Amino acid sequence: MLTSKQRAYLRGIASTYETIFQIGKDGITDTLCKSVGEALEKRELIKLRVLENSGYTAREACDAIVERVGAEPVQVIGSRFVIYKRNPKKPVIEGIPKANK
Repeated sequence: MLTSKQRAYLRGIASTYETIFQIGKDGITDTLCKSVGEALEKRELIKLRVLENSGYTAREACDAIVERVGAEPVQVIGSRFVIYKRNPKKPVIEGIPKANK
């Protein structure tokens, strides 16, 4: 679970990112989830967009994908959302604030 400081840090990084996946009329398929999982493995942080014809809100799509790929939601704004999953072998994003215990 990400803390608010970690989420804020990741939101700042994601603000410069381009959207790399779109969820359209086919919805959330196994192929989409596999592709998202592979992208998260390489990038750790990705931005997705929900098209109007998908039948999902951005929040619903975010929750469904996060659950299926084991990621963390970072931000949901309008039709876009950002998710994060740390790569335990080769971390890409450095400088994430530590969680206080």
